[in-house]
Amino acid sequence: MADMQAFRDAVSRWAAGGPGEPASDLAVHLGLRTAVLLEGPSDLEAVETLAARSGRDLAAEGVCVVPMGGAMSVGRYAGLLGPPGLDLRLTGLCDEREQRFYARGLERARAPHRGFFVCVADLEDELIRALGTSRVEEIIRDEGDLRAWQTFLRQPAQHGRPRQQQLRRFLGTKKGRKIRYGRLLVETLDLGRVPAPLDDLVTSL
Repeated sequence: MADMQAFRDAVSRWAAGGPGEPASDLAVHLGLRTAVLLEGPSDLEAVETLAARSGRDLAAEGVCVVPMGGAMSVGRYAGLLGPPGLDLRLTGLCDEREQRFYARGLERARAPHRGFFVCVADLEDELIRALGTSRVEEIIRDEGDLRAWQTFLRQPAQHGRPRQQQLRRFLGTKKGRKIRYGRLLVETLDLGRVPAPLDDLVTSL
């Protein structure tokens, strides 16, 4: 696991303009064959949690899950990790509104588009719909966040909004909360009700 995190760190430095040799050397050392490109660490938590629940060891299978720090970085990461760079197979998740942007970035990197699975709004929205709003609120209560949730609901901007939208917004209002709930929501899911984009991604690895 430490080596896989070292690879992610090396890729981040490479994407920021640093040398590529450390990432290349680690890719060989780890036997990597696939890079899963995700927008951020909350998506990483969800993917790795589902893989573990499904009995998968992604690191042992040569799969590295890479948070890019936002959808705008897809072209850069695809170029580094795909055919022009380390020549790993690329896959991942993207939001529906960003499909065209992903398509352009992957085309520049000469990487196929078919390995990317589309969430309607984002992965949190998919998970909330799969679990149901009542169950998500139970998880919030069990995690000790009920008071924060009730305070959030009293904000004027939240009045009259659908519960699903309120929950999705709440998960992103505090640093680290979306990451923690990315894991918690997947841990709670019935494996027969995993959202299609997430299920299809992990199955494809």
